[in-house]
Amino acid sequence: MSGPRFEPVRAVRAYERVVEQVEEAIESGALSPGERLPSERELMVQFSVSRSTVREALRVLQARGLVRSRPGDPNGAEVLPFTPAALHKSMTTLARVEELSLAELVQFRMVLDSAAILLAARLRTDEQLAEMAEAVARMRAALELGEDAFSAADVAFHEVVARAGGNKLIQICTDVVRSIVVRLISEKLAGAPDREALMRQSIRHHEEVIAAIRLADGPLAARLSRKAMYDYYAGYVPAAERGVLRALLD
Repeated sequence: MSGPRFEPVRAVRAYERVVEQVEEAIESGALSPGERLPSERELMVQFSVSRSTVREALRVLQARGLVRSRPGDPNGAEVLPFTPAALHKSMTTLARVEELSLAELVQFRMVLDSAAILLAARLRTDEQLAEMAEAVARMRAALELGEDAFSAADVAFHEVVARAGGNKLIQICTDVVRSIVVRLISEKLAGAPDREALMRQSIRHHEEVIAAIRLADGPLAARLSRKAMYDYYAGYVPAAERGVLRALLD
């Protein structure tokens, strides 16, 4: 019989409905940062739910960085302003819970970093360019200091690049994806027999990118960035999945 096709429905718990309504109120502006929700007792009345349901909803909202709550507070939970830390936490949870593949994460990082570098090439200041060069100099010095110092210098380079691009969302996303990718391959990196060779190769790639940024050649800098990440990470991605990375190479 022809007709509309329906999908199975998911049972929704009461506290999830409470969370949805509060989130909608915050997103619509009906609740502003600094304002307070009604007390637990009043929320129980308005939503027609138990105290445990209200507290579970408040726990979820607090975990998402939307409110600050203390059980039994007669003043009600306080609505918090948006912070980059809240988005950072949400993105980290999403990447872990959704079990994204390493190939997907590396591909996303290639897209984000190349976009950040394209913007940095066009918008950076001389001071920021000097910071990038200093970070690479620290990477070179770290060849004798150890892997932790090298990684810290590498992070500093990418942080100043993202900052130079002027887009806070790109800064947050690149930070989250970088930390997750590094966590996933940290053991493989630590045990790599050619670790120093990889570090030297990374330094050369960073120097090439800085040269393109110095010339304000955004497309070249972005292309070099994607190629550098492919060279660095492709060996850790299953061969059958490397095509998604090669698709970003010019």
